[in-house]
Amino acid sequence: MMRRCLLAVPLLVLLAAPRARAQEYVRPAADLDRLVQELFAEIQSDQVPYEDLYETLLQYYQTPLNLNTASREELRGLLLLSEAQISGLLDHRQRRGSLLSLYELQSVVGFDVRTIYRVAPFVTVQANANGSRGPLWQRIAREDNNALFVRYERVLQQRKGYSPADTTSTGSIPSRYLGSPDKLMVRYRVSHARDFSLGVTAEKDAGESLTWNPGRRRYGADFYSAHFLLQERGRLKTLALGDYQLQFGQGLLLSSGLQVGKGAETITTIRRSSLGVRAYSSLLESTFFRGAAATVGLTPTVRATAFVSRKRVDASVQSAADTLAQFDEFSSGLLLTGFHRTAAELANRQALRETIGGGNVGYTSRSGHFSAGLTAVGTHFDKAIQRSAEAYNQFEFRGKDNLAVGAHYSYVVRNLLLFGETARSSSGGIGTVNGLLASLAPSVDASLLYRHYDRNFHTLYGNALSENTRNINESGLYAGLKVRPVARWEISAYYDQFWFPWLKYQVSAPSLGHDWLVRLSFTPSKTSLLYAQLRTRVKEYDATDAAAGRLIPVPVPTVRHSLLLFYDTSPTLALSLRTRLQGTRYREDGGPLRTGYVLAQDASVTVGRYLRLSGRYALFDTDDYDTRQYVFEQDVLYAFSIPALSGQGTRMYAIAEVKCTRHLTLWLRYAETHYRHQQTVGSGLEEIQGPRRGEVKVQARYKF
Repeated sequence: MMRRCLLAVPLLVLLAAPRARAQEYVRPAADLDRLVQELFAEIQSDQVPYEDLYETLLQYYQTPLNLNTASREELRGLLLLSEAQISGLLDHRQRRGSLLSLYELQSVVGFDVRTIYRVAPFVTVQANANGSRGPLWQRIAREDNNALFVRYERVLQQRKGYSPADTTSTGSIPSRYLGSPDKLMVRYRVSHARDFSLGVTAEKDAGESLTWNPGRRRYGADFYSAHFLLQERGRLKTLALGDYQLQFGQGLLLSSGLQVGKGAETITTIRRSSLGVRAYSSLLESTFFRGAAATVGLTPTVRATAFVSRKRVDASVQSAADTLAQFDEFSSGLLLTGFHRTAAELANRQALRETIGGGNVGYTSRSGHFSAGLTAVGTHFDKAIQRSAEAYNQFEFRGKDNLAVGAHYSYVVRNLLLFGETARSSSGGIGTVNGLLASLAPSVDASLLYRHYDRNFHTLYGNALSENTRNINESGLYAGLKVRPVARWEISAYYDQFWFPWLKYQVSAPSLGHDWLVRLSFTPSKTSLLYAQLRTRVKEYDATDAAAGRLIPVPVPTVRHSLLLFYDTSPTLALSLRTRLQGTRYREDGGPLRTGYVLAQDASVTVGRYLRLSGRYALFDTDDYDTRQYVFEQDVLYAFSIPALSGQGTRMYAIAEVKCTRHLTLWLRYAETHYRHQQTVGSGLEEIQGPRRGEVKVQARYKF
């Protein structure tokens, strides 16, 4: 005991935490903005469900991971610890018993000050986390992580979709949004780590109407989500009712939202974690299951999970014109936007019924060094999926039923982690992903991952690492490296070579490409971060150039070079400054060079104990949409903003966070984009007359 208290003293002085005693540590607020900057290489798309990742990180902050009881898989799920650090922590627990304080992490092999600061907001140390619980209703009533959120959003300028519709020359009436331009969200959640989670969410997107019509499955708000989850009830490890997510193996068949993929973190984000059943409370209207799931401990080393899901999904259903067609009714594919604003979008709402069932049996050795499992997922649609008769769709999923089965493994030997998963779908297609993480030296980590997904491999809820948005028609080899040559300096890099053996959308022949990144980071102090990053991506897309004799589309290489400079510093405890310069050079098949850049300056200041102000002013200039810039923005709690900046102009936003009382907190956010040399903003029903687009967002949180 005396030795542990003495070990805590040096870090106590270094961190200078207010009111901290030898065995106490006040967890710092989660700086998700900075964490996203460190994990992501470069945000290039608004189609990736970053909101799910962001919310998962927030849940780790709201219900921190107990370092004294967390398993190897749970520690991997943080994405912030290397395999050597995880092994060091588990070995420390086995040899010396439970941690008495977060300060004791300085005595764990592999943990440095930077690592401790990164994980501190998301972890805790509790000696008796599973002691006497008492009745569930009492635990819910006295839980601190118990809050109600109400959010309102609106674009201030009028968009075309909300204007009166004039009859066209053909006598038809143009499409218009049926609801108001207001976006509304109400969410309640109460949860405690390794115990329970209860939540309800209701949302109406801008343009959607509040309608009560049970006959058409409309009950006020357009989207509802609810879940109830119990954990660690003897042999019953997890029971989920309502909406939930599943994560097993490397995410080839079942993958939850905490996936980063290729990014500036070149080591820890390559592997996935078998986290099992997780509660779902995001606003994304897809990528979740609705029904029930349960995990049971058959023995101390074997767990079995069974799940069933039944819900309606959006799809465009058509009737076959040919009486000899295989399917009388079919859909060309699932629609994932979640928007139901126009008559056409409403016609596609919940048009397809999806039923999914399956399970997983997993074994984990007593030491935790070896784990393996089998997964089966069966999917049935009440109407067939039949994509358009394009050549690139020849091997896509077709029909009503799909059964996918797979096996996954993970093995730790000394400083080496081997992992992988292989699966087969009903079509006969095979998907496999296998990799390794190695600590070559105390300051050198490496990763290697090979993936292969057949052109007829079909996984509807998988999200293993890939260049494509889905695990199909791809092979690739990824190599990553992280080196810490001297204190405060870090070099991270990766190289990824990928092949697409069959046609793709806008790629009319088999193609290939590569992607590499190098980042040099310097941490001059515990409150400052400076890095420079280079990234190059080469991919092939169709190009038509009649002047060059190309009368049909031919895949040609497109090269995208990106530069990112980022500086984050806190001159005082109350003031934080961030500067970001991001630029792109884009060239297609040796054609003209196109460029784009954005320069952004952020500032955050804390005024007293009850007010925090944040803001950004950014300049952007891009030649076209191919050189558009995506930049992460701070937002109100549980919201995520990544606008696409294209053209020339300025982007600014300001956020005020006001702690009105111990229970009530308010957020107010205003953002505006001003375009130069443009008379309109947006297109289609989102078109605005004028060069500006302004958005206001208000959110209130009441903690019970």
